[in-house]
Amino acid sequence: MPFLQFKNVDFSYPSGESDYIRALRAVDFTVERGEFVALVGCNGSGKSTLARLCNGLILPDAGAVTVDGVSTADRSALYDIRKKIGVVFQNPDNQMVTTIVEDDVAFGPENLGLKPDEIRRRVDWALDCVGMRDHATDGPFRLSGGQKQRVAIAGVLAIKPELMILDEATGMLDPDGRDEVMSVVKRLNRDEHMAVVMITHFMEEAAEADRIIILDKGKVVADGGRELFSTPEAFTDAGLDLPVSVRVAQKLKAAGLDIGCPLNADELVAATTRALAEKRGGK
Repeated sequence: MPFLQFKNVDFSYPSGESDYIRALRAVDFTVERGEFVALVGCNGSGKSTLARLCNGLILPDAGAVTVDGVSTADRSALYDIRKKIGVVFQNPDNQMVTTIVEDDVAFGPENLGLKPDEIRRRVDWALDCVGMRDHATDGPFRLSGGQKQRVAIAGVLAIKPELMILDEATGMLDPDGRDEVMSVVKRLNRDEHMAVVMITHFMEEAAEADRIIILDKGKVVADGGRELFSTPEAFTDAGLDLPVSVRVAQKLKAAGLDIGCPLNADELVAATTRALAEKRGGK
């Protein structure tokens, strides 16, 4: 049984007295335990709506969203559902609720009614996971954007969810901040076996995932692994760019050097070096 499942989900927002804007149309997909899924799409494609449907912040107009087999429409189950799915949003400042980092991370476990010694263990563990233990007693206002977002992630981790959703969580960060957050997310997925759904418009981030789901005008138009990047139309038809490494590989192929489909700088360098060596050896 999939951990998270969308089954024929529709959702619309009211617009005026009698009109509606349809945000999602017959959306179907699943996320298994331990998976790392990237959800990509242009502005207005329905990504953030989908994120809010995952843990019952909003409910579908049609179809069903289930978490570990339980429908988000079951209001009596929302407490358990929201312990299993944590959401990190774009602006970390909007997620800070206290003036001390460790107090902010403790907020979730305190609201779960955990005992003080368990809260202490969880706060320390979560801050260690994101590399922010040394800032436990700092004020959030003293932190960089990347550090604030790592604290926001720690606040979600302290609840110990089985799935973490990052809704454009790196969108307001500089490249160094994005690298910080991506490093933490990949480590949590790899070492803690936490499922991740990363909603992003940075294709280099999407390329790090096990699966990529492309959303266009409220519909899932593609769902697959890294092989999706070998068919660039899946992205360009949805108005999305390709990772820089893929675009470079396309230009090299047009110039007579086929290096496959590298998805990051390291793969690009390795594939180019290998292809050039083979070409020289073949002369």
